[in-house]
Amino acid sequence: MRHTLVRRRFVVAAISLVGMLVTFGVVVATDSSVLTGAIVFAPWVMLIGVDSGAAAGIVTGGFAGALWIAAASADSTHPTAAQTIVRVGILCVLGFGSGVVGNQLRTSERARATTVARQRALIDATIDGICLTDVDGNILIVNEPLVRMAIDLGMPTEGTVAERLLAVADKLADPDRYRQRMLEIAESPGQATTDEFELQGTGRVFRGYTSPVSDRRNRPVGRIWTLREVTADKELERMRDAFVATVSHELRTPLTSISGFLEMLRDEEHRIGDTGRTYLDVIRRSAERLHHLVEDLLFVAQIEARRVDLQHDPIDLAVVAERAVEAVRPWASEKHVRVDLKTDNVPTILGDERRLGQVLDNLLSNAVKFSRDGGVVDVVVGNDNGAARIVVTDSGIGIAADEQGHVFSRFYRARTANDLAVPGTGLGLAITRTLVDQHGGTIDLTSSEGEGTSVTVRLPAA
Repeated sequence: MRHTLVRRRFVVAAISLVGMLVTFGVVVATDSSVLTGAIVFAPWVMLIGVDSGAAAGIVTGGFAGALWIAAASADSTHPTAAQTIVRVGILCVLGFGSGVVGNQLRTSERARATTVARQRALIDATIDGICLTDVDGNILIVNEPLVRMAIDLGMPTEGTVAERLLAVADKLADPDRYRQRMLEIAESPGQATTDEFELQGTGRVFRGYTSPVSDRRNRPVGRIWTLREVTADKELERMRDAFVATVSHELRTPLTSISGFLEMLRDEEHRIGDTGRTYLDVIRRSAERLHHLVEDLLFVAQIEARRVDLQHDPIDLAVVAERAVEAVRPWASEKHVRVDLKTDNVPTILGDERRLGQVLDNLLSNAVKFSRDGGVVDVVVGNDNGAARIVVTDSGIGIAADEQGHVFSRFYRARTANDLAVPGTGLGLAITRTLVDQHGGTIDLTSSEGEGTSVTVRLPAA
């Protein structure tokens, strides 16, 4: 690049010198040195100054002044010393100023080129394929990972992004759904979307994300598209789900035997003494806890397999809440935690009573589990602009702000829960969110570390 720059400056200087000599010849031939003056050489002085710098501009200004003096002598014109000094000085100042401007422009250009190179290196170093398009879908910027992915997928090298994406539809496992999603994206240019698709035969899975881009005045200027291969992640998820399902089924059989023998021993408790009864209680509680864990694991497997079928019957949430509160009160009393329930104008909803009872059981279990001795759990079931609302608030240990976005993920446990050795699997809130979503509702969580947590569930009325 440096050799190219030197060569360009040499060419510009040569052209400028030739131009000055030609201008000198024209001025001498037409006897116009007085009419045109020294300013006729100014463009050539400025050109060399801008391209070669201040020093070259000053030298060129002096040379141009000498040519003007020579042209004036050829015209039998004899300018005074003051006139000569002023005009030559003007040319030298013009050359110096042009050189300063040229240096600033080159500095700015180098800074811009460095920034562009760094930005290019940054987007090329990501694992995601990224491109930016204009509002019509024409590609403006594209990084190397996306180019490689496009080659792997056999995308055409011309056309808009939508046309290129649609061109590979027949290579996917579900081409009709893929085409439908592309049409939906085209019809909703202001929406951000995330989709996954799988290649036929190969098992390769890709996740695409696209979002509109606006200027500072909120006017649409284009769209950003990202593409990431998530084949390894999906394979790990499939292996994990298969493992969970297998372990759950394998645990269920011995648990059934243990529970059966415990029931048989119940009739013999009076013959084994207080110590034996204590042992049986420990075994019974442990078996129940393990049974709940297995049921949760199996339910997660059903969710992944999309085999969760819900009933849609009219439900009185107040009654469901009362049953859940009464069920948790004995355990809460052992922990010296008070559970208060308030119901007011609760609308009837359509849903699965057993699954909604599971939602409340999970929320109350967490609230009691993470409450300190002497704490209070408030349960409020009421009306929220025509929808049913459930709010479960505790005064427990709370959740750190940086962890609140993960609490609905499967198997996630907050750092505080691990530090305090609070028992749990990290499945309760994940299951709860899935059930609320399948009922068409929403669930939100707010928490302050050391102060408590509040979970709000909203369900559409019947």
